[in-house]
Amino acid sequence: MPQPAESDPDLTPPIQRPLYAQIKDELRARILDGRYAPHSRMPSESELCAMFDVSRITVRQALNDLQKEGLVFKLHGKGTFVSKPKAFQNVTSLQGFAEAMSAMGHEIVNQLRSVRFVAANRQVAERLALPEGEKVAEIHRVRFLNREPVSLEVTYVPEALGKRLASADLVTRDIFLILENDCGVPLGHADVAIDAVLAGDELADALDVEHGSPVLRIERLTHSADGAPIDYEHLYFRGDAFQYRLRIDRRKTTQAREGTTR
Repeated sequence: MPQPAESDPDLTPPIQRPLYAQIKDELRARILDGRYAPHSRMPSESELCAMFDVSRITVRQALNDLQKEGLVFKLHGKGTFVSKPKAFQNVTSLQGFAEAMSAMGHEIVNQLRSVRFVAANRQVAERLALPEGEKVAEIHRVRFLNREPVSLEVTYVPEALGKRLASADLVTRDIFLILENDCGVPLGHADVAIDAVLAGDELADALDVEHGSPVLRIERLTHSADGAPIDYEHLYFRGDAFQYRLRIDRRKTTQAREGTTR
């Protein structure tokens, strides 16, 4: 019986992953399994060079990739540190912040900054389908996640609902739950837009970030079950502490697009 050839020049040899990628994977595993704890200092570049027997350039590339993934951060003159894992909320369902976070085991505390009744400017009036200048309630709350400030919530609702909210417990409860359970307004859907802004004085103070830091902004207009706009909000989140996540299904999107072209 003929013996198989020891090598076949037509076979493509397996591609060896670059050293920096292998080191990145190993460091990532140590971060995710807790061997490198959040906020702990990573080994120095020279220590990592000795640990993996590679050059400083290779180590720096691995650390830079981990930083891009949000797993580590660098402090000038102090070294590289492990990032704290970000909390997240899925936007595939309409939930209040505390409602979503409590279900994941997080502790939520609200700091009620103000409740006042103001004349609706053009933007607020358009969103809530009200005449410009009509009275609305404006509510400012800072949301604390596990005892750290994570978001500033600015909410506008029509005056009648605002009076009900003003007398409710806004320190421990979600506005969504108050609207549904206390005010008898079932919620239907929300339109959401996401962008980023730079922190001004109020945001910097509320979220304990530096002036000019990037902040995630969520604009959300919530409608009742019968389609009426009832709750217009700007939610400002610390980008280093929170994520909004969503799932996008291509098949449904494709089907919807095909349906519109028929």
